[in-house]
This record gives sequence, structure tokens and C-alpha cells, in this order.
Amino acid sequence: MKRTIIILSGCLLAGCAHFESQPLAPDKSAAQLESRRLEDAGLKLFLQTNSISKPTNWPLPQWDLDSLTLAAFYFHPSLQVARAQWREALAGIKTAAGRPNPTVTVGPGYDFSALSGVNPWLPFGSMDVPIETAGKRGKRMSQAGKRAEVARQNFFVAAWSVRANVRASLVEFIVARDRTVLVETQFTAQSEISRRQEQRLAAGDISRAEVNVSRIALGRLQLELGDAQARRAEARAQLAASIGVPARALDGVKLAFSLAASAPHDLTDAAARRLALCGRADVRAALADYAAAEAALRLEIAKQYPDLHLNPGYQFDQGEHKWTLGFTFELPLLNQNQGPIAEARAQREVAAAKFVARQAEIIGEIDRAVAQFRVANAQLKSSGDFYRAAEQQQQAVRAGLQAGATDHLDLLSGQIEFAAAALVRLEAETKWQTAIGALENALQRPTDSLAALDSSQP
Repeated sequence: MKRTIIILSGCLLAGCAHFESQPLAPDKSAAQLESRRLEDAGLKLFLQTNSISKPTNWPLPQWDLDSLTLAAFYFHPSLQVARAQWREALAGIKTAAGRPNPTVTVGPGYDFSALSGVNPWLPFGSMDVPIETAGKRGKRMSQAGKRAEVARQNFFVAAWSVRANVRASLVEFIVARDRTVLVETQFTAQSEISRRQEQRLAAGDISRAEVNVSRIALGRLQLELGDAQARRAEARAQLAASIGVPARALDGVKLAFSLAASAPHDLTDAAARRLALCGRADVRAALADYAAAEAALRLEIAKQYPDLHLNPGYQFDQGEHKWTLGFTFELPLLNQNQGPIAEARAQREVAAAKFVARQAEIIGEIDRAVAQFRVANAQLKSSGDFYRAAEQQQQAVRAGLQAGATDHLDLLSGQIEFAAAALVRLEAETKWQTAIGALENALQRPTDSLAALDSSQP
């Protein structure tokens, strides 16, 4: 008997999970984060597996928006959090599929009125075998599956957020870089003007007032150049953070993004609008959340019906073997689970209202983004006309210099004015690219760089 108990206990313990400690080491994780680079071998494999255009040279000679987005999918910690939450939700399905264990009750009994010579001990044992009714287990699994779908869609919401941040940060860096170059051009030209005017002042050809105007302009450009350089450094750090790598990981990396690139032609059509209202990841997440709330209501309604408990028992009574068999179930007289049912029904209404509210918010986002895009598009055309006029003026000054009609100071002044026109066009291009980004975020299109996640597993 003792051997049987030992063997049975060993079999039960063999199926148990065992705790494995996995302590976090802040210094180790910090070192790993600091060591991330865009030439990482794992990133190379990820790009080769998921990129539409398979990279042949490594490290990449230049990084565009799609490749940087894939790098962010590989490195960014927010996606790791979303993926872990997805795995957590999938583990809930296993929990929901669990069946209740039977229970065993054993104990001694003693008969104080037993006759002399008769064993007074009355050992007994009984079992409680629960039997779920009304398909509760299947409804629990359905609810857990819907919650896992919510987590899955939230993963795609996080992925789009990562992509949007990478694009915005890349645009900001390219703009800051180009602005710095243009301000440096202005500063260099103004420095040469000031130097020549100092020479003319020494020769007595101009007054001190004219030189002071040049010095003030030079000081102003020096401040603008310092601000532009600071913004470039900040934008570079922000771009690295949006990818999930330290700033020095971008050292020596060539970035490719054209501010003049045209917007996808189908971003403002009615089909894209309908697709966003039905197919955005956050819309699908809200829809899955409603399905989970409806599954929870089905489960609470099923809980009105009591579960059965099968109760076989055994007792050894002074040499006699006595067996019993009983059924136990709750009588739903005072409580028919109406409170939890009402709560679940209200939660379903909340989920439905949130879904409609999310669609209404998306309509507002799309309308604002389309209006912003149209205004930015008109401003871009106007700035283009202004830039071309400044370019023609610059060419006329150069021609005049060659013909002897103008001097070198006129050419330097023309360079400053031409750079100012380029700055105006750059500002218009920035607003245009920002408007395109807002439109893409409102529609969550294009999604070419998200194709790598379509078959993702947690």
C-alpha cells in the first residue's frame, strides 16, 4: 500500500511545473542596449527574411524608411512588450481550457460503542468529481481566444506607432540636416561680406554704420547656425531612440529620404477611407474587444446553470465494505448569477460604444489630415514658384558679375537670398511631409513595411 502511494505521488509530481529563477541584471541589460548597432548579424537575418528587396550588401550602403522601420521592428522595446502581452493572452487560453480536478477526502472513523473484540476503527474515503454544465469550458476558451485576438491587434497598433515615429523622426532629422547646411551657406557668405566691408571701411570707402549692419546680420546667422546644429543633434538622437538603438549606432550611417517624394495617389480616395474605418489595427482591436465582451456575457449566462458533482464514497465498517454514490448540485434559488450577467451586459455596451467612438475619432483624424494635406500641397507649389524665381535671380547676378555689371558683394548677397528661398521651400516641404505622415497615420497606409509582421508569432 505504501509503495502504491509513493508511486502515485511520484507520477503526480512528475507532471508539475518547476520554478526557474530568471533574475534581471540591470547592468547586463544596459550593456546590451548600449551595444546595439545597425550592422547586427541578427538584424541582417531579419532583413533578409522580411524585406521586400533582399539586402545583398552588408552593412547596407544606405538606410531608407523601410529598412529603418524593419530595424525598429527588430530592436524597439515597445514591440517586445506588446509581443509579451500577446503571449500572456495566449497563455490565458490554456488556463481557460483547464478542467477542474476531482478532490479526494480520506479519514479515520471510530465507533465508541463497538463490542469487545470488534475493531472500532472505521476508515473511509470519498471523491468529488466536478462536471461542468452548459458548455462553460468552451465559452471560457472562446472568451480567452477573443482576448488573445485583442492582444494580437494591439501588437499591430504598437507596430504602426513604431513605424510612424520612425518616419516622423527621419523627416525631422533630414530637415534639420538640410537646414543646417543652408544656414551654414548663409553664414559663410555673410562672413565674407563682413570681411570685405571691414576692408572697405579701412580704406574709407564705406561708413561704420554699414559695417555694423553687416556685423548684426552675421551675429544673427551665427545664433541661427547654433540653433540649427542643436536641432540636428537632437533630431539624430530622437531618430536613434525611435529605432531602439543608441545615438552612436547612427555614426557613419547614410540615410536616404527625399522630402520631395510624391505622396501615394490613393491616400485620399474613398476606398482608403472605408478601409481605414474597417481595417485599422485599433479598429480591429476594438472589434475584438467587443467580441470578448460578448463571449464574457455568454459565459455569465451559462453560469446560471449549476455544475454537477459526482460523489462516490467508500467505508470499511467492522469488516464490511460499504460503497456510496451521490450527486451534489447547487440550487439556484437565491442567486441566479443575475448581477454578473448585468455587469457583463453593461461591459458589452461599453465595448460597443468604444468601437463607434473609435470610428468617429478616425473620421475626424482623416478629415483633419486631408485638409492639412491640401493646404500643405498648395503651400509647396507656392514655395516652388518662389524658389525658382530666386534661382533665376541668382543666375542673373552671376551673369552680371561676369559682364562686370555687378560686384562680388552682390553675388554673396544673392547667395544669402537664394539660401533664404531654399529655407522657405524646405519649410514647405516639411509641412507637406508632416501632412503626408498625418494622412498615413489616419489611414494606417501604406503598410508595405508592415508586411513583415503579417505572419508574426508571439
